Amino acid sequence: MRLVDDVVAALDERYPPEWADDWDRVGLVVGDPAMPVGTVLFVVDCVPETVAEARASGADMIVAHHPLLLRGVSSVAATTYKGRLVHELIKNDIALHVAHTNADHANPGVSDALARRVGLIDLRPLRPADPADDGGRGAGRIGRLPLSTTLGEFVARAAAALPATAGGVRATGDPGRVITTVAVCGGAGDSFLIDAARAGVDAYLTADLRHHPASEHIAAGGPALIDAAHWATERPWLDDAAAVVRSATGLTTLISDLDTDPWTIRAGSGSPIQ
Repeated sequence: MRLVDDVVAALDERYPPEWADDWDRVGLVVGDPAMPVGTVLFVVDCVPETVAEARASGADMIVAHHPLLLRGVSSVAATTYKGRLVHELIKNDIALHVAHTNADHANPGVSDALARRVGLIDLRPLRPADPADDGGRGAGRIGRLPLSTTLGEFVARAAAALPATAGGVRATGDPGRVITTVAVCGGAGDSFLIDAARAGVDAYLTADLRHHPASEHIAAGGPALIDAAHWATERPWLDDAAAVVRSATGLTTLISDLDTDPWTIRAGSGSPIQ
């Protein structure tokens, strides 16, 4: 018999909590460490839909990438959105564990999974955790394509390789620009625009790029920018995290492909809603 604590131990060994950013909240959120576990569901977001998926699949535990309780709360009453989720988890004996920026900074971590998904090799950190650390930890990844391609072709490759979302994948620059080296960052990555520019890569793939930072980056002649949905850039990591737990515990692991990206409708200029 395996326990919640066995799953936590396996994840903490690969993604130590101390690697998380100071502002982050990772670890066991709901559940008794001594509770038996048979099936673990891996999700990007703990939301009503993924909790319902856990119930329907008979999962005893959810491992999520994004924290449910990131900021301090004074109540988890069922009258609140997050309180209702906490009650739902407890009533159904479903534990919840979070691996967030500790998984982002790990090697391999969230951005490694994204980089592999779009065909990059020879990976190294975009922003190393510690220049003296030879463990390859840090935020984002830089890699190269085995064969150079064009920006247009690489954007199409990324769109095909990543899970489909309403927003799809968008990019800046000349579609014919030659792309050999690419930086990636799973999740919101415009805080690493300067790192991508300094690295001299041909393109930078991430999510949640904002108007003004992107505009200034383009004006300064930085790498081509490729912007995908936040959920889609982090979904590839779920396979890796599930493999960690499966290998360490022998438990049944399930991976959620429910699209929890908040954007669900897209309409191009002059086009019907899609």
